[in-house]
Amino acid sequence: MTSYSKKILDIINSSREHLTAEQVYFKMKEQEPKIVLASVYNNLNRLHAEGLIRKVILENCPDRYDRLEKHDHLVCSRCGKLSDIHLSDFTAQIEKQTGVKVLSYDLKVNYLCPECRAREDNKRSK
Repeated sequence: MTSYSKKILDIINSSREHLTAEQVYFKMKEQEPKIVLASVYNNLNRLHAEGLIRKVILENCPDRYDRLEKHDHLVCSRCGKLSDIHLSDFTAQIEKQTGVKVLSYDLKVNYLCPECRAREDNKRSK
């Protein structure tokens, strides 16, 4: 693992946010002023391919990167806000129902966050 990869992995694992490549880049710039955005993308892709980080893909939003700790996500359908939720592991249920070995799954529950719901309520009340 390269020095950059190790530092990027540390940034992802120590964050409770769901960082974009650009956010990782700005955090890396604090430690490695000469780093370029392409290096961040390359290392993020390598870490994801090696199974060391998760990539969270949302429609119409930049990809986000997350630690491997088992958790699922709430995704606001309006603004794209991403929040962690901790549900029971559904692997056994999926395997029983489908009859196949599940390697992993990514559960995203769509909802309207409180801020977007309040905006919707305000629009309706006018």
